[in-house]
Amino acid sequence: MSENEFDFIVIGGGIIGLATAMAITQRLPNRRLLLLEKERGVGAHQTGHNSGVIHSGLYYKPGSMKAKTCVEGAAAMAEFCQKNSIPYQRCGKVVVATSPTELPQVGMLYQRGMANGVPGLALISPQRLREIEPHSYGIKAIHVPEVGITDYAAVARKFADIVVQQGGKVRTQVRVTAISLRLNEAIVRSTQGEFIGKYVVNCTGLQSDRVSKLAGASNGLMIAPFRGEYYDIVPERQHLINGLVYPVPDPNFPFLGVHFTRM
Repeated sequence: MSENEFDFIVIGGGIIGLATAMAITQRLPNRRLLLLEKERGVGAHQTGHNSGVIHSGLYYKPGSMKAKTCVEGAAAMAEFCQKNSIPYQRCGKVVVATSPTELPQVGMLYQRGMANGVPGLALISPQRLREIEPHSYGIKAIHVPEVGITDYAAVARKFADIVVQQGGKVRTQVRVTAISLRLNEAIVRSTQGEFIGKYVVNCTGLQSDRVSKLAGASNGLMIAPFRGEYYDIVPERQHLINGLVYPVPDPNFPFLGVHFTRM
């Protein structure tokens, strides 16, 4: 096998691509793996631009894959951060109802969280809410004490280090321009030459539909992103919040509403 031939080529150096590459090198240590990332470093897009929350599994339908993997993944991420000295804070979270119309949704979320095994979950009164978050107000809230925040860009860099330590290769500033499929392999063409892989894994996030088309896929799927805006609380006002404060989500929308974190 030449230096440009691999058993696995993972395209995309965000947290999904890096986690995939890390799992492959752990489970199949004798296989050659290459990860390609078009930016100067890993975790340059969504992985490195988010509120850092390690989600607890409160919102998802009991028994679903999301519920199972979120609860297990939250515990695994906290353990990984502690083991590898990555910044991590278990600051807790409250989901706050401010009107009676939100109370049925609060009850539903609490039941989901209990069914999903979210640790330490509790329904709390306005008085208890003010003890936890003195500058917030609501008529009822869910307290999720085990929720934490971390630096996902640092997590991504550590994932990349582990991939390399386990024998994989990580190459940055390599943009994939074409993918040709043959009987038992694929030729991945890029701005840094050609690479041959027995298996190619597309982990390119918002670009995944475009990368699929490079390989000739015609499944009609298209990524339709929506963006979130993030602001930093000025240092002299960061004392106003102790953990995470969320509104009760509106089930008509695919996001969680305006929320505060310690940052």
